Formats: sequence, C-alpha cells, structure tokens
Amino acid sequence: MTAAEICIISYLQFGTNARNNSKFDSTVNMWVFEETVNGRKLTEIINTDHENVKYLPGHKLPENVVAVPDLLDAAKSADILLFVIPHQKVAKITRQSHLKQIGVDEGPDGLKLIAEVIHEKLGIKMSVLMGANIANEVADEKFCETTIGCRDQAQGALLKELMQMHHFRVTVVQEADVVEICGALKNIVAVGAGFCDGLGFGDNMKAAVIKLGLMEMISFARFCGGVADLITTCYGGRNRKVAEAFAKTGKSLEELEKEMLNGQKLQGPATAAEVHTILKNKGVLDRFPLFNAVYEICYEGRPVTEFIHCLQNHPEHQ
Repeated sequence: MTAAEICIISYLQFGTNARNNSKFDSTVNMWVFEETVNGRKLTEIINTDHENVKYLPGHKLPENVVAVPDLLDAAKSADILLFVIPHQKVAKITRQSHLKQIGVDEGPDGLKLIAEVIHEKLGIKMSVLMGANIANEVADEKFCETTIGCRDQAQGALLKELMQMHHFRVTVVQEADVVEICGALKNIVAVGAGFCDGLGFGDNMKAAVIKLGLMEMISFARFCGGVADLITTCYGGRNRKVAEAFAKTGKSLEELEKEMLNGQKLQGPATAAEVHTILKNKGVLDRFPLFNAVYEICYEGRPVTEFIHCLQNHPEHQ
C-alpha cells in the first residue's frame, strides 16, 4: 500500500474501533497535507463527504475521523500517534514538528530505523505496524492480516484492540526492529519481481527471485540487528507494478512515478540506495547480489535485461 492508503485504512479502523470502544476518545484526528481537488480543499472534502477522493475514492471514512490541515494541531492532544510518512518526504514534514530526518541512516554508524529515531527525538514508546495487504482489499473488508512489532506487551494488546477488525487480523510480536527492517527490504525484492514480469520471465524465475530476496532479507536482518508482506508486495504492490513498466517501456522511474502513482513515491529504489551504502561501507555487497542488482539497475544504468545475472552470482549458486 502507499503511505496515503495505509493512513486512510488505518484511520478507517481507528475511527470505527474508537467510536465503539469506551477506552478511546471517539474523535480521531487525521493530519492531511492540504491540496486542492476539483476546486475544493481536500480536508473540506473529507470532513464533509467523509471520503478521500484522491487516494482512496469510493470508500467512506467514519464521521468521527476529522481531517486537520495543521500537523501540530492534529497531534497536540493525542496519546497515540500513527506515523505514516514516505521517508523521502520526512525531512520537510518533520521540520514542522521539530523532528530531524527520519529514515535509514546509511552513514558510518550503520542502520538507524524510523522508530528508533522518533523514539530518540520525542522520548515516546514506539511500535511498528507492517502489513500483508492491498489497500482496496482492506477497504472492501476482504480478509487481511498485519503484524505489530511492540516490545511492551500491554501496549501491544492496546494497539491490537484499536486496530483489529473482523476482517483484519492483527498479530503482535516483540521483535519490532525485525518487523520494521523486513517491511522496508521487501520493497527492494518487489522491484526485482517487477523486473521479472516486465521482461516476460515465467513464474519459476519470479519465485526464485522472491526466494533469494527472502534469503537476503533474513541475512540483512541478522547482519544489522515479519516477512509476511513480502509475497503480497511482490504480486500486487506499486513497487512491482512500476518496476514491470520500467522493464517494458524503457521510461525512467521518475516518469513512471508521475504517470502511475498519483503523487506517491516508490519505496523500493530509495531503500535499495540506502541499503547499498550500508552494505558497501561494511564491505559485504557480494553477499547481497539481488539487492545490489536492483540498486545498479535503478541508479547506475545497468540494463534491466541483465537482471538474471543476480541469480547466477548468488552465493547459493556458487
């Protein structure tokens, strides 16, 4: 799902559960980046029509979900904050709330996760939610599941109560850092899966890429230290779709983002760049040929038709 879609789906569930559970305040504020859609402010549309017509049209939000255009106003009285921000846009957004850059720290100090940086800056307990879900299917109340990584058992139980619905199963685990790492890395694998589709490779090749990607995700998590949404993302996510179009059309990723994502950003290529720098600094690039191949195709002009070589160079095949 895109960050905007996750935000809408989360607030749909927050709103419904908050309205029906006396433990929670019935009003749920949702910070919305103000923009004009069909001559109207997006916050006005949401608060009047209870629908985000740009990012998830055709699905109603509960009336107790209130769109607020000012970030600090939206968060000032909250006991629970939900951060759903593409890390490419975090620097600009967090300046409003006096937060520093949030994302993967690819510098000499190694990996720094979003939750870790927020915790250091705000001094609040952080949990991580990663899915195995496509936005429209969640909104249509088709069965989906998600994982919450939370070290505090009581806090995890509260978040589960706030998020879980009859069609949306929540599993809480304590390994929050692994959940977050895998939630980012799976986007790189999805780009590889999209290359397979765009190049016309069969299901066997795509399955091999997903398998090798899973191996590299596990290796990276162990090296730097919830894999459920890997499969869903490799078949239905935007990273796979744009990567497929990239392989088929020869257009740049920037062009395809504008054409296909309605203002959203890809996570896979950016994550591949951050991971590449970390692995290069550690001198272990040769252990992650799939991650490296995605980076080289996206940023160094390596022909996408050479993607298959990442399998031949994988340690498992040596």
